[in-house]
Amino acid sequence: MTRPAQPPSAPIVIVVDDDASLRDALSSLFRSIGLEVALFASAAELLAAKLPDAPRCLVLDIRLPGVSGLDFQAQLARSDMELPIIFMTGHGDIPMSVRAMKAGAVDFLTKPFRDQDMLDAVSAAIEIDRGRRAERASSSKLRALYDTLTERERQIMALVTSGLMNKQVAAEVGLSEITVKIHRGNVMRKMEAHSLADLVRMAEALGLSAKS
Repeated sequence: MTRPAQPPSAPIVIVVDDDASLRDALSSLFRSIGLEVALFASAAELLAAKLPDAPRCLVLDIRLPGVSGLDFQAQLARSDMELPIIFMTGHGDIPMSVRAMKAGAVDFLTKPFRDQDMLDAVSAAIEIDRGRRAERASSSKLRALYDTLTERERQIMALVTSGLMNKQVAAEVGLSEITVKIHRGNVMRKMEAHSLADLVRMAEALGLSAKS
């Protein structure tokens, strides 16, 4: 097993296969285009390892000692370890590939595969993981901004983004219209919203309703 040593932002390909020669060949292939690599002989080895928090994907053999690749895919889906998976097999058949793809695999390659096919699949998988990470980061920032609002500001945000005018909001919460405008301005500033449309999109992402 080799462990990666690279900056947190460097993409990494995780390879799990009990064939040492194939692991080495894949390591050379991925490193030839500047990717970092972590090699494991089994799913258990991977689970025991501490990997850097970086864009990554998993190149996984279907047939492994202990848990199979397909069972490991299901195990990962039940955990917090979200990894785009590319399956490899020397004994692939249509039912196996259909099961893998339905469960979210990026690709299913039958050995021997072309190097370019593997590189294309890995490139696609890493982009998927980058997208997931960007989405999580955006969601975390949005929640952090929302947490800076007072209870009253959250109430105003929910009502305004539900389509009510300031006058209607004022009547709903028992405040003057000018006070509602002040709260609304504070909400826009704290949420870093440039327009009402921005604020509506944020409310939808947060799952807000007028009853929030």
